[in-house]
Amino acid sequence: MNSAQTIEAFLNALWLEFGLSDNTLSAYGSDLRLFAKWLKHKDLLAVDEVCIKGFLLSRQQDGISSRSSARILSCLRRFYGYMLREGKVSVDPTQLIDAPQLGRGLPDSLSETDVESLLEAPETSDSLGFRDRAMLEMLYATGLRVSELVELKFSQINFRQGCVRVTGKGDKERLVPVGEEAMDWAERYITGARQTILGNRQSDYLFVTKRGSCMTRQAFWHIIKRYAQLAGIDKHLSPHTLRHAFATHLLNHGADLRVVQLLLGHSDLSTTQIYTHIAQQRLKELHTKHHPRG
Repeated sequence: MNSAQTIEAFLNALWLEFGLSDNTLSAYGSDLRLFAKWLKHKDLLAVDEVCIKGFLLSRQQDGISSRSSARILSCLRRFYGYMLREGKVSVDPTQLIDAPQLGRGLPDSLSETDVESLLEAPETSDSLGFRDRAMLEMLYATGLRVSELVELKFSQINFRQGCVRVTGKGDKERLVPVGEEAMDWAERYITGARQTILGNRQSDYLFVTKRGSCMTRQAFWHIIKRYAQLAGIDKHLSPHTLRHAFATHLLNHGADLRVVQLLLGHSDLSTTQIYTHIAQQRLKELHTKHHPRG
């Protein structure tokens, strides 16, 4: 079995065992193919610790960040850990390699005023603008991942109970409540703008394009950036910006961290805890308001 076949077999095993997302599998595949290319004709299963350190050093010399190095090392750890369990290698060459030290970055977020401006940016007299407003309202109300939003289907939304059923990372299903405002926009979009966009076509997807299909993550990201410009928001935005705002604003208004964890679909509470660092404003306000010397 050559390196390409070994990588494909590993990715298939990850998909079958853990149900990892296409994006995660694609990232693992890219890192492993890059490593195999750097090895030239050397077998992936015949490398040692020195070889892997040399690869990581070469990537650092090419200017990649410590975070990217850590991601690549994590990929290699998983690959060789799997190969060790399968008996394909006798020693895990990554076992004694230390991961680069990382500072924990805070997620990008928006103030509540910024969010209001962003939500009001689409021109709702236009059918596509109305769809965009409904999508932004849904995203901020639920904290869905962008991929979960654009792939949302009618069968996943319960208008009577006011919630959406989402299958997230690792094939884990969760129910997320939708606020009245977002649900109202969704219902008006379905009875008006959506029918205009689709014409005589049919689609299972809730938010549709002129082609009758669901939108790509990249297309929706460009839409968010365009509306941010229209709203005069001069901040660095990421595809997860409204998801981060959802979590931060919930915590600022007193939500329990574990509730936010469930809503976001995080398997580990430590992933959610990063939002407590950007919810300090609420703590300061409470101290100022209630402490006798605040």
